[in-house]
Amino acid sequence: MVTEQLTVTDLMLRALYSLMLFVATPLIVVRLLWRGLKQPDYRRHWGERWGMSAIPALEHSIWIHAVSVGEMRAAQPLVKRLQTEFDDYPIVITCMTPTGRATAAELYGDSVTCRYLPYDFFTLHRRLIAQLKPKVLLVMETEIWPNLLAACATEAVPALLVNARMSEKSARGYGKLAPVRILVKEALGSLHIVAAQTAEDASRLATLGAKRTAVTGNVKFDMPIDPALIAIGKDWRRQLMGKKVLLAASTRDGEEALLIDGYLRAFSAAERDSILFVVVPRHPQRFDDVARLLTSGDLKFSRRSSAVPSTIDQAWLGDSMGEMAAYIAMADVVFVGGSLLPLGGQNLIEACAQGKPVLMGPSTFNFADASKQAIAAGGMLQAADADGVMRLAGDLLKNAAKRDEMGAAALAFARAHAGATEKTMGLIAPLLTTPR
Repeated sequence: MVTEQLTVTDLMLRALYSLMLFVATPLIVVRLLWRGLKQPDYRRHWGERWGMSAIPALEHSIWIHAVSVGEMRAAQPLVKRLQTEFDDYPIVITCMTPTGRATAAELYGDSVTCRYLPYDFFTLHRRLIAQLKPKVLLVMETEIWPNLLAACATEAVPALLVNARMSEKSARGYGKLAPVRILVKEALGSLHIVAAQTAEDASRLATLGAKRTAVTGNVKFDMPIDPALIAIGKDWRRQLMGKKVLLAASTRDGEEALLIDGYLRAFSAAERDSILFVVVPRHPQRFDDVARLLTSGDLKFSRRSSAVPSTIDQAWLGDSMGEMAAYIAMADVVFVGGSLLPLGGQNLIEACAQGKPVLMGPSTFNFADASKQAIAAGGMLQAADADGVMRLAGDLLKNAAKRDEMGAAALAFARAHAGATEKTMGLIAPLLTTPR
């Protein structure tokens, strides 16, 4: 594991960071209570967030930190391999959000232990390490917690940043202020290795302080597709008697209004009767808000929670969690949300892996490499705004040959980039077979 002598400046900055976090604790509590008004699960399991919840003592656990839904799903190929090859090592997954916790329950059931990661206080993390006795910590994507990584270094727990990414914008942000830059450099420097998605990600993380990097690719290309969900999506499609389906997947706050307005401008009333516009918001606390937007758009719609889609529906609200593969399976064209506003975009790989033509807006920095490669492969098109998205969607819905061509290109692109799990396991396995 990489170690380095900490300077007085490093220690003072981390102490100041911890003090600021302590002072902010009342605001953290208020924020949890506020979020709990719309999402009651935020009011549960508080003890875990402050390191006060008991957990059975473990030996030689594999500790994975996946902050929320996207990271939890991305961890799935690794969890499956670890459970297969190291079945005598218990797996503990920590997260930060109720939806992440619910996703863990959906994906893994009782085969893993899931709990909230304590807030970033050094003593809380050392206490958790004493309970878990982990052989290794795998941090999914780009979660840089200075005290968490410092506690791992102190307790000689190898920590890896896995499926790591670092956009140019984020790298500039980390580098702007000297105190932040020093904290990040110390945290990244304490990692055993960074397993980066791309060479660009590895280079940016090395510039910020990572001592060892490897380019392993994106494990999201290896995510399994549940055949039961595909069957559900195809069954929904059969209910529509030939209607075309336009899916807006993982939409974020502010995007649905833009998309609905664009949809109403792009498609005549007669065209809207021959299309089912499916909207699946990213966050469950916004389902009712999006229902109100569909109502105000004078679209005849029903909700997944109350009915299967029917031929009289013009729109369908996907107010469920864990069924994205089914929504994609029923679609002719998939717009991937988080991309109309400067949010970086959500996961386009899921739709590509099912051979669907993909549309995105201008903001794709969360999947910069994948989106560029999907466009180059011919499986994805990008638009500047919601009106542009709907123009592209309209063209594709009228052109079956173009849809088939794009879908085949998207599928070939997804298959060509599989294999990141194998490379990542090559970095993890030696740590699990070496005595500590």
